[in-house]
Amino acid sequence: MAISRTRRQVRLSRALGIPLTPKAVRYFEKRPYGPGEHGRARKRSESDYAIRLKEKQRLRAQYNIREAQLVRVFEEARRTEGLTGENLVELLEMRLDALVLRAGFARTSAQARQAVVHRHILVDGHIVDRPSYRIKPGQVVMVKPKSQTMVPFQIAAAGEHRDVLPAVPDYLDVNLEKLTFSLLRRPKRDEVPITCDVQMVVEYYSR
Repeated sequence: MAISRTRRQVRLSRALGIPLTPKAVRYFEKRPYGPGEHGRARKRSESDYAIRLKEKQRLRAQYNIREAQLVRVFEEARRTEGLTGENLVELLEMRLDALVLRAGFARTSAQARQAVVHRHILVDGHIVDRPSYRIKPGQVVMVKPKSQTMVPFQIAAAGEHRDVLPAVPDYLDVNLEKLTFSLLRRPKRDEVPITCDVQMVVEYYSR
């Protein structure tokens, strides 16, 4: 099962042109072209639609969410004052699973999601098991005390994931040893460590 998932992530990474997991990085560096028999020989010219679609798929994959979830957040971003593309990324970044990953409590978005779904995460002292739960500035997130003794979280507390994760962004205040963090303020698009041309995503959904 794990091997199958890893292979899927590697193929997706190569198709989208970005490594989605630490394991995919190694494969991606060795084969920086599309998957499949003809991946290396594919023409570089893509239609405008294909370019926009790829950017949308990149965004979806980096947050590990379903299409319907992305559409809902896009509609909210469009109704919010400001630039729709920047709003979209900022709203996605405030998801609980996204911030659990950014804080270094997990190594991949899938692990972060699993930590939430399996009820290991507290928000202001209460268990929250919805990865899409939106954290508000000032809220405190931590790994449940009982869960902190588990090996995956002990590894995280020791800082073992920092070698494959981006630096902790300025909108988070993290105490890794205590497996706790708080969101200081709403993230800004240029601080969020994802690869995506958000204007292309806006154009995809506005077509």
